[in-house]
Amino acid sequence: MPNLNSPALQPRPPAGRSYKFLPLVTAVFVTALIVSNIIAVKLITLGPLQVSGAFVIFSISYIFGDVLTEVYGYARSRQVIWIGFACNLLAVIAISLAGWLPPPANWTLGYATAAEAQTAYANILGSTPLILVASLLAYLVGEFINSFVVAKLKIATRGRWLWVRTIGSTLVAQVADTGLFVTIMVLGRVYAASDMLIIIGSEWLSKVVYEILATPITYRVVNFLKRAEQEDYYDYTTDFNPLTLR
Repeated sequence: MPNLNSPALQPRPPAGRSYKFLPLVTAVFVTALIVSNIIAVKLITLGPLQVSGAFVIFSISYIFGDVLTEVYGYARSRQVIWIGFACNLLAVIAISLAGWLPPPANWTLGYATAAEAQTAYANILGSTPLILVASLLAYLVGEFINSFVVAKLKIATRGRWLWVRTIGSTLVAQVADTGLFVTIMVLGRVYAASDMLIIIGSEWLSKVVYEILATPITYRVVNFLKRAEQEDYYDYTTDFNPLTLR
């Protein structure tokens, strides 16, 4: 039986109420997403692990995804997820358009000719449209699974054991996210098929470990926001349809 003193069962503020720190949390979340898609083309070796360059910052978006759902609820998190999708799409369109437009002869970036500079630009950022497809499909699937698991576990645990929600959601969501992303990248010949399993395993393991190590920070951020915003949302009656923005 639900706790009658739970914040979720108290009179709710108007649906249109504003939050002081929600814009900042949204900005960090979206920035981490866009930057990770730009640098994902590079592979990084971390000891025995091989991960994409997105590892440097992408895990931050998952941590802030946990924070969004934990503090503000699934519906607010869903809005931010779609905002991230739209902003990332705009970034990729701009990068692709800049690459398509012809450069002047004096634009060499240290290369012998402008043509070589243009080739270098295309080699690094030219695969961004493919990365967009891979990352956004994986992002949408992963983030919505992550947010759903956090919201449901919060109810199941009655708001206790935050670490169960943050780590548990990452364990599940990253299987879908990483597996889908790497599969598309292999099909697009950005990654070698022979590296597929090691990249998926390395990415999944590294992000889970990242989440575990960041747990003390997540606790501090969540506790601060709950106090500052006077909010601790429970999704008892939430519509979990990812396609609605209500």
